[in-house]
Amino acid sequence: MTHRPTAGDEEKVPADSDGTDGLHEIFEAQGQEAVPEEIPQDPQDSQVDALEAAHAQAAEHLSDLQRVQAEYVNYRKRVDRDREQVAAIAQASVIESLLGVLDDIHAAREHGDLDGPFGSIAEKLEASLATFGWESFGALDEAFDPEIHEALATTASQDVTEATVTQVAQPGHRLGARVIRPARVIVAQPE
Repeated sequence: MTHRPTAGDEEKVPADSDGTDGLHEIFEAQGQEAVPEEIPQDPQDSQVDALEAAHAQAAEHLSDLQRVQAEYVNYRKRVDRDREQVAAIAQASVIESLLGVLDDIHAAREHGDLDGPFGSIAEKLEASLATFGWESFGALDEAFDPEIHEALATTASQDVTEATVTQVAQPGHRLGARVIRPARVIVAQPE
């Protein structure tokens, strides 16, 4: 007959080095299997761990998605900016190739030779170029600005108080804010 401990019988269990407090010997003495090495976790704990892992993975994927989206937005901005620069360069090239024609139109207009059908063609050409942002500049009696004027010669004058354009040899041309060619002028300096 096997002795079963009762409430009054308290058996002292020796402590083992593995922290199981002698449970192995008790289970073996009763003919049961030894205590498992790993005690199974509570199912709620494993669900919480799985949920935390899923949240961490979702946060990582969200971070990756935000980074890729930011890179794409920057790429689109760079492509749009590059496209605008290429268009501006192409327009400037067209204006530069027409500078000789535009100078001839200006000279013909100055001498009064631009009338009739040639005058209307010149006006249509200039109007077409203006739709792209082209404009001609350089006028008599305006203040000399080295940013937009190229002085071919200077003279002294008592009639001016600052450097002033007295003659326009060739008008300047700009496309938007970009100067294609500065106006070539004769400048009067105050004495």
